[in-house]
Amino acid sequence: MKEGIVSIPTDGGAADTFVTCPSEGGPFPPVFIFMDIWGLREELFDVARRIATVGYFGVVPNLYNRQGDVRNEYRNAKGQMITLDALSAEQKARVLAPLAKLTDDMVVADIASILKYLDGNPNVKHCAAGSVGYCMGGRYVFRAAGNFPDRFKASASLHGTDLVIDGKDSPHLQMSKALGEVYCGFGEKDRHTPPSTVETLDRTFSAMGVGHARYIKEVHRGAEHGYALPDRDVFDKQSANRDWEIIFAMFRRQLSDR
Repeated sequence: MKEGIVSIPTDGGAADTFVTCPSEGGPFPPVFIFMDIWGLREELFDVARRIATVGYFGVVPNLYNRQGDVRNEYRNAKGQMITLDALSAEQKARVLAPLAKLTDDMVVADIASILKYLDGNPNVKHCAAGSVGYCMGGRYVFRAAGNFPDRFKASASLHGTDLVIDGKDSPHLQMSKALGEVYCGFGEKDRHTPPSTVETLDRTFSAMGVGHARYIKEVHRGAEHGYALPDRDVFDKQSANRDWEIIFAMFRRQLSDR
């Protein structure tokens, strides 16, 4: 495997970005991994490595690049990252502060810059891109698919937040532009994606019809928000493995020989 941190120019400054791909056999289809509120860390790099081992070019951009080196981790006695809801008020405020300074428009601008970088990288295949996003990264999966429909054809949002919000700029409304396939993994006990959100997405995608993105979803019984991240105290292995089963099949359909 090849991997490293590269600095990608964006409108907001250089974005430090983890990239990884197999050592031989390239070029490879690109797959973005969109971070959650905690920032870049080894846990997300391992997700990229898992994806890269089966023939993809993993990309993990620092979406907090305008704020410098933002890394937050709180661990329990077992060494697991503690989920946000279990933190003290002071700790929660510290974790949420960088998010308050980040807008979806900033993220979309950064995605455009990273796509330009990938177009010039000889290890990256000129084909459709995939994406996997966690928590707020799940929302950015929607933004990427809606703003760059000709590029993102295999999009996976896992316990995504604010997928359905009030107003005309709600991420779910933008999915009428999406192409390829979109997968959403939900935790049954995730307060950020109540049944009303899941039902709204069902109606939204169903109303699109032929010529738009195919929608796939799973609601994982008993799973909490954050269930899909392997280093988390609420990690649900069975649910996460089901996600990967669906995601890799989607990648094979949408990113192979394209």
